[in-house]
Amino acid sequence: MSDQNREGGLSAPTRHPLNQNEPAFWDEDSLNKELERVYDICHGCRRCVSLCNAFPTLFDLVDESPTLEVDGIDVADYGKVVDQCYLCDLCYLTKCPYVPPHEWNVDFPHLMLRAKAVKFKKGESKFRDRVITSTDMIGKVAAKPVINSIVNAANKNGILRGMLDKTMGIHKDAKLPEYTNQPARKKLAAHFCDPAKEKTNADTDIEREQVTLFTTCYCNYNEPSIADSVIKVLEHNNIKVNLAAREHCCGMPKLELGDLKSVTQLKDKNIPALYQMVKSGNVIIAAVPSCVLMFKQELPLMFPDDEKVLAVAQAFFDPFEYLHKLHKAGQFNIEFKNTLGAVSYHVACHQRVQNIGPKTKQILELIEETTVKNIERCSGHDGTYGVKSETFKFANKIARPIVKQIEEQAPDFYGSDCPVAGKHIENNLDNDQKAIHPIDLLCHAYGI
Repeated sequence: MSDQNREGGLSAPTRHPLNQNEPAFWDEDSLNKELERVYDICHGCRRCVSLCNAFPTLFDLVDESPTLEVDGIDVADYGKVVDQCYLCDLCYLTKCPYVPPHEWNVDFPHLMLRAKAVKFKKGESKFRDRVITSTDMIGKVAAKPVINSIVNAANKNGILRGMLDKTMGIHKDAKLPEYTNQPARKKLAAHFCDPAKEKTNADTDIEREQVTLFTTCYCNYNEPSIADSVIKVLEHNNIKVNLAAREHCCGMPKLELGDLKSVTQLKDKNIPALYQMVKSGNVIIAAVPSCVLMFKQELPLMFPDDEKVLAVAQAFFDPFEYLHKLHKAGQFNIEFKNTLGAVSYHVACHQRVQNIGPKTKQILELIEETTVKNIERCSGHDGTYGVKSETFKFANKIARPIVKQIEEQAPDFYGSDCPVAGKHIENNLDNDQKAIHPIDLLCHAYGI
């Protein structure tokens, strides 16, 4: 057997296109056969049992079946496993020895995505899930001045949250993010620009790369300070930042729901504007790893023949991946005014699966008297999984190993590149210490 087909082989994992336009993708009998095949491989391996609740759910179904094998599971129960997967991709990246190019060709997350898509197409998705994955719509409504104060107050009202729990299935104890009435793209309107504008640096007269900031729904409507910090750090490093003329949700929430039609529609809205920035020579940055991953990996796998999608993917960077690129070129400003001390850093799942390495840790440790301890466990929140009534307890359980490490490390600062994960960890800690996004830590170190 060749190395690439051997368990534990050294070949890099690869992924196949999603093929959502092929009739076989939507064939339910074909889907169930593939679920049975992959479930049987997972049952015989069980390396992923510690990652999320999808695998314990599968293994419990097997162990409680009359045959103690996958063939003893009722096909109607296959969806119970699918419902627990939120596409973190860690099983694919860190645990599974059977991913392509292995001949068994196991891509558990994308099989779960296929199952979610079939479920959504059959009209079996909940109204709640269709609503809470419409992040642009919610943000735009919640940002309106009068509505904004009502929404934020309601999210903290015990009686109203109890009603929301019973009627919509949003857990009464799940802490929901506040919405701003000053979205980032509104505050940063001065950064809109003509993509054809000449890119020169006024201070040095040296032509330099420009960055287009994709603000993301979360940073736009919930924490605009993160988008502001990205701009401050880049401008402190003599990089000009602008915003694309149009921006919509990246599509990751709809992808996780299996609503591939909405993903396509959002792609058709986002890609033309971003492609114009790429054509003018810009790179693109987003401060939420899931959004970066959507453009870097998921859209190219859905639309492998779309040249504009591929061009945007090539130009997309994680913020610290880009800063590390500057550092390697000798262009990163390392004149820091403040130290950070001990930092507990949660490595977001959707950043890990970009295969860029520990760039955030490497950049932060350029700061004097700063040590960064990586925590490579899933936070369990996922944006929606951590607020649903039926999965809230599992999300908190998944976060416990991270919380334990932070409490043991007692750091000066802690945080995650995923701001939602950072908040989820914060909500599970027993102290009042707040999570801080690493880009905010960099601002603090610079004294800006």
